[in-house]
Amino acid sequence: MFMRLVRPAVSLLVVMTALLGIVYPLVITGVAKVVFPRQAEGTLIQKDGKLIGSTLIGQSFSDPKHFWGRPSATTPQPYNGLASGGSNLGPLNPALIDQVKSNAKALREADPGNSKPIPVELVTASASGLDPEISPAAAEYQAGRVARARALPLNQVEAVIAAHEHGRWLGFVGEPRINVLELNLALDGLR
Repeated sequence: MFMRLVRPAVSLLVVMTALLGIVYPLVITGVAKVVFPRQAEGTLIQKDGKLIGSTLIGQSFSDPKHFWGRPSATTPQPYNGLASGGSNLGPLNPALIDQVKSNAKALREADPGNSKPIPVELVTASASGLDPEISPAAAEYQAGRVARARALPLNQVEAVIAAHEHGRWLGFVGEPRINVLELNLALDGLR
């Protein structure tokens, strides 16, 4: 009697495990590679045959010649995909206020003549801590510093910013954005 009940249950477990644990993931992966080949491979960027990064995960840039992305909340190193997550610091937490002040001070010191208001995403981390994109306002805020550091005319840097701006999805979903890695690679290619 016991074996009559256990055998079908074990058989169903084996069949469903094979179907949902092996066959289904392989089919979905195969379809994704055909329909969305770039995205299925992680949207990786290569230069001269060398992997540079992904358009989906931010990278740490600190050179004045490069645009800087949002601060990362991951530790022990910035933009660590294995430690993705926000800082969980509330708006009244003194540690968050100190971080924002420190980030604002670093931006002001890197470009002392810039009196524009600092866009909020340049001083605060995102929920994932891995954002690869900034707003056009954040790019414009940094354009003068980047142009001076590269000895380029400001209008040329602004043209590169405009060329890399992605609009709202379907014209109304989300906000305009610029991928920081792609923008910096385009600027590096000018010289």
